[in-house]
Amino acid sequence: MNWYLTVLKRYTVFTGRAARTEFWMFALFNFIVSLVLGAVDNLLGLGALLAGLYSLAVLLPSIGVGIRRLHDTGRSGWWLLISLIPLIGAIVLLVFTIQDSQPGDNQYNPNPKGALPV
Repeated sequence: MNWYLTVLKRYTVFTGRAARTEFWMFALFNFIVSLVLGAVDNLLGLGALLAGLYSLAVLLPSIGVGIRRLHDTGRSGWWLLISLIPLIGAIVLLVFTIQDSQPGDNQYNPNPKGALPV
């Protein structure tokens, strides 16, 4: 939960680096919340109202943590746009986000592995 809240607090921060744990815990929590809201939408017959509002609310934080994760691997945040290429782009972006942090400092800041929240 701390990882999720950390990303939400830094929702407009597109600089710096995000460790794998920060990125993937945020993605996991988003997935779980989306499933729950989708189930509630279906139960109440709302279509996709709650899930859609939630997706809109976490759009900027998702982009921010994605860019910071790419920075952590030594890539520009513009690589996030590769996901617009059907199938291949998503696979390439998945590989980039799974990769380990670039050791030491890079042009985007020091390695975040030394200062992870508990």
